[in-house]
Amino acid sequence: MTDIRMTIPDIHAAYAGGTSPKDVIEQVFARIAEVGDPHIFLALANQQDALAEAAALGAFNPDKPLWGIPFVVKDNIDVAGYETTAACPAYAYLPKEDAFVVAQLRAAGAIFIGKTNLDQFATGLVGVRTPYGAPLNSIDPLIVPGGSSGGSGVAVGHGIVALSLGTDTAGSGRVPAALNNIVGLKPTLGALSASGVVPACRSIETISIFALTVSDAYTAYQVCCAFDPADAFARPIKAPALTAQTAPPVIGIPSADSIKFLGDVVQAESFYAAVGLLKAGGAEIKEIDFSPLYAVAQMLYEGAWVAERYTVIEDLLKRAPDAILPVTRQIISKAESLSAADAFRGIYRLKELARAAEPALAGVDMLCVPTIPKFHTVAELEADPITPNSNFGTYTNFVNLLDMCGIAVPVPARSDGRPGSVTLLAAKGQDGEIAVIARSLEAAGQRNLGATDWAYMPPPNLPKPAPASLTLAVCGAHMAGLPLNHQLTDRGAVFVKAARTTDAYRFYELAGGPPQRPGLVRGARGSGAPIALELWDVPLAHVGSFLKGIPAPLGLGTIALEDGSYVQGFLSEAIATADAKDITEFGDWRNFIG
Repeated sequence: MTDIRMTIPDIHAAYAGGTSPKDVIEQVFARIAEVGDPHIFLALANQQDALAEAAALGAFNPDKPLWGIPFVVKDNIDVAGYETTAACPAYAYLPKEDAFVVAQLRAAGAIFIGKTNLDQFATGLVGVRTPYGAPLNSIDPLIVPGGSSGGSGVAVGHGIVALSLGTDTAGSGRVPAALNNIVGLKPTLGALSASGVVPACRSIETISIFALTVSDAYTAYQVCCAFDPADAFARPIKAPALTAQTAPPVIGIPSADSIKFLGDVVQAESFYAAVGLLKAGGAEIKEIDFSPLYAVAQMLYEGAWVAERYTVIEDLLKRAPDAILPVTRQIISKAESLSAADAFRGIYRLKELARAAEPALAGVDMLCVPTIPKFHTVAELEADPITPNSNFGTYTNFVNLLDMCGIAVPVPARSDGRPGSVTLLAAKGQDGEIAVIARSLEAAGQRNLGATDWAYMPPPNLPKPAPASLTLAVCGAHMAGLPLNHQLTDRGAVFVKAARTTDAYRFYELAGGPPQRPGLVRGARGSGAPIALELWDVPLAHVGSFLKGIPAPLGLGTIALEDGSYVQGFLSEAIATADAKDITEFGDWRNFIG
């Protein structure tokens, strides 16, 4: 059996070398059998039908960007001759023609393989809300697959196909990407036609694209990005070619007092390491208050947008409510207690929150956020089907409500081996700009594609990424010449410069030891004094082992510097100051220890 990497360049190189589509399709079906997960697909193409579709393409034509590329489709998107179920058997219907976007893919030479499982009616971010049995996460079966486009993410994560279509209202095109170590491209609203799609929230959703690499996802986006006058929500959006970054971007990240990891310290470490990669590539990092964005996110399952979901299944709810999963029914049925006035109040409130976010967003070219704040297991979802799902939406729910585009991209694996992922977000129409930065991020470090053993190989024309390191601020025994500095230098860390914090910090000698340990605690501006720091660049490969040696009550956070910039460093929990000595007046650990 062939073992061709499921990326467009690799498949096309194989075709140019004489491999036939028959070989690729046989590999696809052999891989499905090898994975052995019966819950990824709700419908599979007959292998002979797929071979006939490939034969109809004729001789290899590299001018067709997706010639001979296998793809799958989330089962709320129509494919002629295959039932569309939206993961609800009582809702199923048989479409006579392909959805507009499916037709675009086929016209570009792509070969349809099957329809994938999903959270029922695309209501969920976990991938387990399906009556057909949930697909298993491709990386770790104990972790949820992500949703609602769970089957589409898992199929690409396993390397079964090169491309898959999902949909995205609240993050369904991004969360599965984070959980399966793949790319999830969520286009500008209206860029991809919704003709032939069972909507969740028609006014704020889009078809999304999963792939193993940014370039592949963007190639599919370019193919699909065609204006459809039959779709009332379609926009004439351009999909320019990806070019080299022209100027260093200003990238906003959540401020230290608004960022959320929900207790996942390893996820915090991974995110700030990715921010370090952006800085090493020349980006200016700017902290912004995410409070208005979180407030927007909370609105997605309230008022107008729950009522919009209700419009899709109103008849079924009234006719056969038990045909809908209890958790799905519980979420959407809230609309029955809402009025038209409630919907308008929600629309007005969204406008107010969007205006409140404008000053911060106006000062950045794009945002970088953790795709998810933490991981959740299948067992956690079984115990509580609501809270983990809500947690996954922390950095995704606000995006479509604010008419932003986004791309979830893998970054070097976390120190515990789980996949790292961040999402870049920008204003509508900036899909190409964020894809360029995402492409440089995915090239950092060493990683495999999805759950496969295929190593990521950057495109030959991609600029070499900056050395992978994270700048850390230290203020105590890790400073040069002090007892713990060897823990940095033994890991290849390099001194950058001396610095000072703003006057928002109090400085303490913490209880315990030896060695003596200081603690920085952030307060309001003017509540403390500038404190001396040293900045060290630590190779990313050794950040995890270094952080594991840092004991409580210290934790990694963002520190504001006197020059207006920000850096990652160690902050102390405020509770630790109860039995600590305030040494703020010394301004420098060396001054205190004499």
